[in-house]
Amino acid sequence: MWSLETLGRVRLSRHFYMRDFLYSEIGNFHQIQNIPDDPERAIEMGQRLCQELLDPLEETFGRIAIRSGYRAAALNRFGNEQGLNCARNAANAGQHIWDYPGGAGACTSLVIPWFADRYEAGRDWRDLAWWLHDHLPYSDIYFFPKLCAFNLSWAERPERAIRSYIAPRGTLLASGAEPGESRAERQARYDDFPPFRAIAYP
Repeated sequence: MWSLETLGRVRLSRHFYMRDFLYSEIGNFHQIQNIPDDPERAIEMGQRLCQELLDPLEETFGRIAIRSGYRAAALNRFGNEQGLNCARNAANAGQHIWDYPGGAGACTSLVIPWFADRYEAGRDWRDLAWWLHDHLPYSDIYFFPKLCAFNLSWAERPERAIRSYIAPRGTLLASGAEPGESRAERQARYDDFPPFRAIAYP
């Protein structure tokens, strides 16, 4: 039997613990618990998300800020029904609902302060998008205007798609498509970024 204290202390990767992903404003305000139905599955998917995507981001850019992480199915359903910017549970399977039956992935919404400062000064969000594409094994990415926050997903069967609510809005890269810019053009966009740093896990 998992206790919430035990669950929160589970280390998902070098930089992240399960507790980092359990906070929910919706859950706190409406007094709905954000606890996995299947803790082992949530941990497994969270480990893949953190080790393959989030740790390299933190190693490269410094501290990243998690805006929204795991959502329990009941909490996500409530958020969807109340129009609180939560997709339907079926759409969030393997996304914010890490332990949804049939889902094989995990998503978090985050901000990279290093880039947010540059974005606020006029930097193009696509510079970061192409950096992510060229360096990380993501499934899908969705950008938002405030602070250039984005949803970042890991999946066993990745889509490799990038979309945005920031102008130019829409799809930057469709699933299965090739980038519209050459590798050299993409690299020129982010040649002032910090050197990429990854972690080798056994």
